[in-house]
Amino acid sequence: MGNAMSAVTDGNIVSYYNPALAAFQEGNSFQTSYSFLSLDRSLNFLNFTKKFNFGTITDANGTRPRSIAGVSVGIINSGVSGIQERDNQGNLISEISTSENQFFLGLSNRFSSKLAIGISFKFYYYSLYEEVSTTAFGFDIGAIYSFNENLSLSVMLSDINSKYKWDTSDLYGSEGLSTTDRFPILKKVGLSYRFEEPRIIAAVELENSNAQTNYLRCGAEYNIFEGFYLRGGIDKFDLNNFDFPVRPSLGFSYFYTLNSLVIGVDYAFVSEPYSSSDQHIIGIILNF
Repeated sequence: MGNAMSAVTDGNIVSYYNPALAAFQEGNSFQTSYSFLSLDRSLNFLNFTKKFNFGTITDANGTRPRSIAGVSVGIINSGVSGIQERDNQGNLISEISTSENQFFLGLSNRFSSKLAIGISFKFYYYSLYEEVSTTAFGFDIGAIYSFNENLSLSVMLSDINSKYKWDTSDLYGSEGLSTTDRFPILKKVGLSYRFEEPRIIAAVELENSNAQTNYLRCGAEYNIFEGFYLRGGIDKFDLNNFDFPVRPSLGFSYFYTLNSLVIGVDYAFVSEPYSSSDQHIIGIILNF
């Protein structure tokens, strides 16, 4: 759906898109995915989301949960392998790789039927070279306001306090340097609307950063029949530079119920304008 997911409260929830989403998960959801990428790159994902109900309250509107909370925990791994290491004469020494990892924990609570607020803590570990690695810690804050059962608004701040501190003195001795790379703080506003017939969810999201970027995302999901969903979207429509290529995507999900277990398979195609081939993502979902 073009990553325009910060206000989408239906389906399988990941707090990466908005920590406030975790409280909307139905039951337990386990998700994993693998991406087929060019240029010896890798991108892998693992997530578990669970919703909790704390007590009930009964009034004129009936009986409902007193408080609804959710937790989402996951890992995102990316890297590049097959990098040729050569000496000053151009002779091949070995092949090396890089690895960047994000571990996240999202907590969310629905304070009413309309408002949910969440926070996500993120820990980064980046292994760049033999003795060059770094860690970082940051967090996201998000909120979702549901005007009704169909229309939702999201606001979010992402990568607060996140920064990499690099030190190459162990590798280069007195010639080593110490530098700091701060992550841009992302500010997102999103809207989603769920149509009853046909069963379509449409979403749009605007992202701004202190690095002077402005991206627009949009996407839609069509529940064609029970258990089968078709999705499409456009990511990174640059409002500052209309010549910047967008990233269109198209995919589907199919779910099969086996007793109390629901097994799902995801596929997504994502266009990569600066790559020799496009991105293909395969995922598995278990709901129980």
